[in-house]
Amino acid sequence: MTAQRDAAMNSKAWPFEEARRVLKRYEKKDPEKGYVLFETGYGPSGLPHIGTFGEVARTTMIRRAFEMISDIPTRLFCFSDDMDGMRKVPENVPQQEMLREHLQEPLTTVPDPFGEYDSFGGHNNAMLRRFLDTFGFQYEFISATEYYKSGKFDDTLLLAAERYDAIMEVMLASLREERQQTYSCFLPISPKTGKVLYVPIKHIDAKNGTITFDEDGQEITLPVTGGNVKLQWKPDFGARWAALDVDFEMYGKDHSTNTPIYDRICEILGGRKPEHFTYELFLDQHGQKISKSKGNGLSIDEWLTYASTESLSYFMYQKPKTAKRMHFDVIPKAVDEYHQQLRAYPDQTPEQQFANPVWHIHGGEVPASDMVVPFQMLLNLASVAGAKDKTGLWGFIRRYAPDASPETNPALDQAAEFAVRYFTDFVAPTRTFRAPTEVERRALEDLAGRLAAWDQPADAEALQTMVFAIGREHGFEPMKDWFQALYQVLLGADQGPRFGGFIALYGVDETKALIERALAGELATEATA
Repeated sequence: MTAQRDAAMNSKAWPFEEARRVLKRYEKKDPEKGYVLFETGYGPSGLPHIGTFGEVARTTMIRRAFEMISDIPTRLFCFSDDMDGMRKVPENVPQQEMLREHLQEPLTTVPDPFGEYDSFGGHNNAMLRRFLDTFGFQYEFISATEYYKSGKFDDTLLLAAERYDAIMEVMLASLREERQQTYSCFLPISPKTGKVLYVPIKHIDAKNGTITFDEDGQEITLPVTGGNVKLQWKPDFGARWAALDVDFEMYGKDHSTNTPIYDRICEILGGRKPEHFTYELFLDQHGQKISKSKGNGLSIDEWLTYASTESLSYFMYQKPKTAKRMHFDVIPKAVDEYHQQLRAYPDQTPEQQFANPVWHIHGGEVPASDMVVPFQMLLNLASVAGAKDKTGLWGFIRRYAPDASPETNPALDQAAEFAVRYFTDFVAPTRTFRAPTEVERRALEDLAGRLAAWDQPADAEALQTMVFAIGREHGFEPMKDWFQALYQVLLGADQGPRFGGFIALYGVDETKALIERALAGELATEATA
């Protein structure tokens, strides 16, 4: 093994830890199918949300880690359970009344309320693929409808009929008594209405591979093959693992109690249970679980309106076992931390690089950062400069970093546009300027005076030292009270940038003028105008 592979094999980064578990499955011999299969599952009952992206992003990170420590080929299936019946109408789509008429129909037969695709399931699948393609994921899209109807699941379905009692024993033990009376792992598709039927099964004919049930007083017999029936979602999970020989799948914490059920059904159907990874849930700004049907929380499109794809991938990498609050205020920090990691990467040892999120985001092909100005600083600059577009920021950026340009710093140029948009939509409406206290006023007057006398280059560190000294000399304790005063009085916010860097970017004379306007009460007046 190379030194790099040795470092990867010993890395404590969570994608490598998961990759080693997958590799251990094949420590004695390679997989008979010729590859290791990673899978993600998606229920297209509503518009894809950011948690769906997170599953694919994180699984891709594990897949890349696996490919670093093993020569076994890999594949990633993105599986859509689009034959599931539509149990309720999502709140965030049009034509609610029309959709209500198609409740319990498979999602791939429900008309598309947007009028763009042949079905609602087809629309949601297309959205998912568009989102995933935006990030350049390498995956193979699998439709449950296509697999059921084409016969690709037939062998597993026939085996399910043969081993029906064993599957039912597992399932009934997990159900309340009332539910046990009518439950079956098979859901027939009504030949009359096309709906997915939740009805008791009267007879299983394992020899002929059929099920018999009553619909509206009529006894009907259907083959379990060819898309005439589907499996309930819990048995379907395990059956899919068995049918495809899945080696790894991750899912949210809300599935964790069902893991033994999925595993056992996979084994009953002749499969080997995969390695799995349970991540914590994504929450909206109120701490509620993100839901496709509600459309709450932050969407992928919304994140990409204000920040890059890489910043979202960075956010997904962080602490997958910790619940994540997905709201707009997490974006600036994610952008700046991502670029901090990019800048650190070239000088790190192989062990440190494998622990750096950017290795996993870029699969080892890590670009250099051209963000000479942090995103948070761009937001503050947009605030004080009153910028309406990124052009309004570039005059300040060029003075701060003369060699920077939109052409040589494309990520910075994109971030400048994002910053103006983010400031306009989220920062400007919430700014609250306050008047300084007497102690703060004297300190601000001192700062303005020293800026007026400043005859050195606008060096961020030198300016930061001067600002810090003023706070100490005017008796601020703790020192954060002084910096918070600067933010609240001058920027209308509770938090802000390193103030020396802000002065260097905005300009010494411009910062002096800003302080004078604040002391005159003009900033508070303009904010309320």
